[in-house]
Amino acid sequence: MKRLLVSLALVLALACPTLAGELTVSAAASLTDAFTECKPLFEKANPGTTLVFNFAASGPLLKQIEQGAPVDVFASADQKTMDDAAGKSLIDTASRKNFAQNALVLAIPASGGTSVKNLLSLTDAKVTKIGVGNPESVPVGRYTKLALEKNGMWEKISSKCILAESVRQVLDYLSRGEIDAGFVYATDAKQGGDKVKVVEEIPLEKPVSYPIAVIATSKDKASAGKFIAFLTSPEGAAVLAKYGFKKP
Repeated sequence: MKRLLVSLALVLALACPTLAGELTVSAAASLTDAFTECKPLFEKANPGTTLVFNFAASGPLLKQIEQGAPVDVFASADQKTMDDAAGKSLIDTASRKNFAQNALVLAIPASGGTSVKNLLSLTDAKVTKIGVGNPESVPVGRYTKLALEKNGMWEKISSKCILAESVRQVLDYLSRGEIDAGFVYATDAKQGGDKVKVVEEIPLEKPVSYPIAVIATSKDKASAGKFIAFLTSPEGAAVLAKYGFKKP
């Protein structure tokens, strides 16, 4: 009897992950609010499927996937990271789609003491702390560095930069008034509410474009494909637009 109970428990333990119908989505930190609102809408339209999100900077997420993390869908804040994933055969390339667009902005704490009025004013001696995503692993940092190198500002302010591990970390610094200014996406600045003020949008050679794809090792590619289809549907697009994302 005891052996039967143990065997039954083992069968149930193995079956639970399948019965749970969990779909794991690793997504760029800037998608946190929009994807969280999409969760109940998608789950209602797909009974039996539960979305589980993992939000972080795109670089670390890719590293997790590369190391074998059980992920079904990957949504990156830049094309380079997704290109790297494709180059390592980590995604189903046929499923890859661009689903949203964003903008890079310079923002300041709404109650900040320094007077940052434009990009050039970051060179002022009074400005000592500037939040920037780490260009090595965070897309917003990569966009920032490329833009500032082009206009000759990177060398002038790089010594003042506080490197962050995600765009949301820069936003947190801004919201708490711990830095004089920071570079974030327009959507993140919007989420900062009355604690954050946008100074100006930073021109980019290429727009901030978000690709999404099914992971090659996903055990539920059908559901993964449905989530991507949902994001590009009128209902999903409406949620993204609500949080400031533009159509690709």
